[in-house]
Amino acid sequence: MNTAELENLRTAALELTEVERAQLASDLVASLDGPADADVAAAWDVEICRRINEISNGTASLPDVDEVLAGARAKIQRT
Repeated sequence: MNTAELENLRTAALELTEVERAQLASDLVASLDGPADADVAAAWDVEICRRINEISNGTASLPDVDEVLAGARAKIQRT
C-alpha cells in the first residue's frame, strides 16, 4: 500500500462512528497479537472458575477496598 492509499484509508476510518472506530481499532490490535493459543485460553477459564468458586464459598482472601484505593492513590501521588 502506498502513502496516498494509506492516507485515504486513514481518512475513511476517521469518518466512522465512535463505535465503528473502536471495533476497527480492536480488530487491528488483535491482528498484531497473532493467533490465539487455545491452551492459554482454557487455562484462564479454569483459573477464573477457581477464583469465582473461592469467592462464592468464602475461602478467598480479598483485599479491603479502602486499602486498595489508598495504595493506588499513594502510587499516583509519587509519580
